[in-house]
Amino acid sequence: MTDNMIQGASIAFDKVGKAYTKAGGATVNALEGISLDVAPGSITGIIGRSGAGKSTLLRMVNGLERPTSGKVLVGGEDVGTAKGGKLRAIRRDVGMIFQHFNLLSSRTVAGNIALPLEVAGVPSAQIKPRVADLIERVGLSAQAGRYPAELSGGQKQRIGIARALATGPKVLLSDEATSALDPETTQTVLSLLKDINRDLGLTVLLITHEMAVVRDIASHVAVIEAGRIVEHGATYDIFTAPQHETTRSFLSGVTGVTLPAFVRDRLTQTAPASGGEEVIRVTFAGAHATDPMLARLTKEMGTPVNILAGAVEEIGTRPFGNLLVSMPMPQAAQARAFLKQHGLLTEVLGYVG
Repeated sequence: MTDNMIQGASIAFDKVGKAYTKAGGATVNALEGISLDVAPGSITGIIGRSGAGKSTLLRMVNGLERPTSGKVLVGGEDVGTAKGGKLRAIRRDVGMIFQHFNLLSSRTVAGNIALPLEVAGVPSAQIKPRVADLIERVGLSAQAGRYPAELSGGQKQRIGIARALATGPKVLLSDEATSALDPETTQTVLSLLKDINRDLGLTVLLITHEMAVVRDIASHVAVIEAGRIVEHGATYDIFTAPQHETTRSFLSGVTGVTLPAFVRDRLTQTAPASGGEEVIRVTFAGAHATDPMLARLTKEMGTPVNILAGAVEEIGTRPFGNLLVSMPMPQAAQARAFLKQHGLLTEVLGYVG
């Protein structure tokens, strides 16, 4: 490979708002007061439901959308006010991967990857070796002369990634790049993006509605709801201690924090007058993430613990576990103090009679 390490560019959203005027004159605020800093060389995930505003936010980074208020800065350059040659220069520094590939059916793999270089006016003598390097990087050397209709979805997305890298960008945008792929292919594409981030030093900003994608690739995450960022931070911190209900909702599908129906249907927020059990979420993180703390709790304090649901996994290279348990109310407060003493986080979810 002939690629050299590229210094990824920073991205900054400074009090960004975006409003649209509908037919009839009504104003719709797609984004309101968005402030977010994306560090150079990081992988940051923007997660939100359909209509939350994440695609609008992403498209502001390459100037496809302009903010109504606030600023969007890429490498310190104001994208919203850039025009002409300045805007074209910014866009050369920002590559984009699309959900549905957006390939030209009449061009081969090599031809699709070469297109942005041709548009940029790069001499043909320089295009051929550059395209060959990119095809090798994404693992499609054997398919260089084939057409999109002959390829799988994962192969098409690899073409899209290579095409986005063609002009040597400092930022790589991913617009739901894996949502049209099966789980196995998704993992190979995410692995490729991680390799690109590591090898080239690019800043990667991706949007998704899948928390598992964020878990598997992102160093940082921002959760967007109704045009506002409701929570953001390091991915590990957000997974281990989510603060907003929207974040918890997204996490429920990937961290074993969903209560079984037979418990959820009986759960109350008011403790029974006598008897009953306290339902608790226990988060295992840090130094004690893999320690058998519930076994120690039962052995040392004699507290019976009923495990209702849970999972233990890795976020990045750090272990993380999330268990839902119940225990007798008379012993619950003391048990929670024991777990806290040993560095575990607990949250009372309710009570069952």
